[in-house]
Amino acid sequence: MAELTSEPEIDALVFDVLGTLVDEPAGIRAGIRRLAPALDDSTVEELLGLWRHHIEREQRRVVDGERAYAASQVVDLEAARVVAEAAGVDDAAAVAELALAGRRLPPWPDTVAGLARLAQRFPLIGLSNASRTALLGLNAHAGLRWHQALSAEDARTYKPDPAVYRLAVDVSGLPPERLLMVATHAWDLRAAQALGLRTAYVARTVGDPPVASDRFDVYADDLAGLATRIGA
Repeated sequence: MAELTSEPEIDALVFDVLGTLVDEPAGIRAGIRRLAPALDDSTVEELLGLWRHHIEREQRRVVDGERAYAASQVVDLEAARVVAEAAGVDDAAAVAELALAGRRLPPWPDTVAGLARLAQRFPLIGLSNASRTALLGLNAHAGLRWHQALSAEDARTYKPDPAVYRLAVDVSGLPPERLLMVATHAWDLRAAQALGLRTAYVARTVGDPPVASDRFDVYADDLAGLATRIGA
């Protein structure tokens, strides 16, 4: 696997947020349990699958031009309605509460300290499919600290559309090859790579792992490992 040297030729880090820095499934599970406390574990997992399927499908429809852009809080509310109906819950207030679960995601144990360490060496840019409003709440809840937090809402589409990654390139004022995209989703890194960004895969239990044909610049088990590999 290719690795950057201890003195990487990068000037800023761009971070995926959902999954990479926060445990998205854990936060949605907690929201489902608040919606219907009597559900058993297997039913919660089934409902979590419904939530994730709806989000992924609708975001892909936006990227593919099959649906006009809708901010993440709109799609989250749709997913909450799907889950509530499947759970037999008919309470508008409870559905609205579940829709906010995507803003109450716990950080991974290494996230906060890892970002602080990396920020001593590099500007940090968050780049998320979450809307501006959702990203504000998510950052505050998880204790994420950025030099700049960017939402796909500004591109009116979702990752992996190239327009989202261009937001980071444009705001940094740097050539793409001077940016290191950090994610636990191989699909996310492939899309960033196609635009010329350097790439770093960080392993998480909820991520999309690389396949044999992937060639990312850095592979790390956590943010501390990432910091070591790029000389932070």
